Amino acid sequence: MLQKLLENQYGVKVEEYVKIDSFDALRGNGWLYLVSKPGSREETDISELEKIAEHLRNYGDNHVPIFLPSKDGNLITTWEQTKYCVLANRQTEKQQKIKIGRSLAKFHERGRRVPFQIERTSRIGQWKGLWEKRLEQMEKVWNGLLFQTPEDEFERMFVESFPYYIGLTENAIQYLVDTEIDDDPLETDSGTVCHERFSKKSWGDNYLIKNPFDWVFDHRSRDLAEWTRERYFRNIQTYDKELKQFYQEYQSIVPLSSFSWRLLYSRLIFPLHYFDCVENYYITNSEQEKKMMEEYLGKILRQSTEYERFLGSFFQLAGAPIKRLNIPQLEWLMS
Repeated sequence: MLQKLLENQYGVKVEEYVKIDSFDALRGNGWLYLVSKPGSREETDISELEKIAEHLRNYGDNHVPIFLPSKDGNLITTWEQTKYCVLANRQTEKQQKIKIGRSLAKFHERGRRVPFQIERTSRIGQWKGLWEKRLEQMEKVWNGLLFQTPEDEFERMFVESFPYYIGLTENAIQYLVDTEIDDDPLETDSGTVCHERFSKKSWGDNYLIKNPFDWVFDHRSRDLAEWTRERYFRNIQTYDKELKQFYQEYQSIVPLSSFSWRLLYSRLIFPLHYFDCVENYYITNSEQEKKMMEEYLGKILRQSTEYERFLGSFFQLAGAPIKRLNIPQLEWLMS
């Protein structure tokens, strides 16, 4: 069916179907064609992503795909009552081992030079509002459960643990606000192309493909914090060596300013993993997924003291020059 879509709407003949990470892909004439659904995105959103992708390629990033316009010149095409976008990438062999810290720093440097106003995908300066909104919504759910008998183990854990996570969230917001009041951003703190949630898997397993549907325009510390969080939870025993190396690599291209370190830290204090877990539990209708979220919440709660320890030692681990840059630490985490 996808072969017909490419032939009819794009005039492209392909040889075979391949599955690449989250993409349905087709291979032909030296190219990989990645078929994606735009979701709720409109043509203006896609057009902005397409301009960002073109900018990154012009600055030398060969792993950013091209948005393929359909025969009638649109970036979104409708085929059998479903909307699609097609990305095309030169068929490169399986990725060599890359230095993820260095590569991400170069990606951010290219993204920082986007020569036009980003409107649709920008998250610059929005963290505080978004965090407060999520906290408020969750507080409503929590208040509604306070005087009832918990329906299941998940609700019991949520009702008991939420006050602690209110405190952590307020700490994160306060640290963020203080940073924006007390510290001056440098040129390297200007907005850049980031990812919703950057992790080791963001650029694919078998092929190195930088997926534009994963992008937001934000401060570089967003990606650094989310990579760190994912690595920490992936293996809380052995993350430290990988963490050190990542920050060394990154800073060999761009040293982080005190503003960057502080934004990064506020994002690590914000318990995004907890919010995601609780929200996903209440959004899903799948019993299997509910069970997974219940297990995950249990794990988060068991590791909460360990996470405090991690937050307390993060700056030292990542090699942040705390004294030289006069970076404030949270005293209750240092005790």
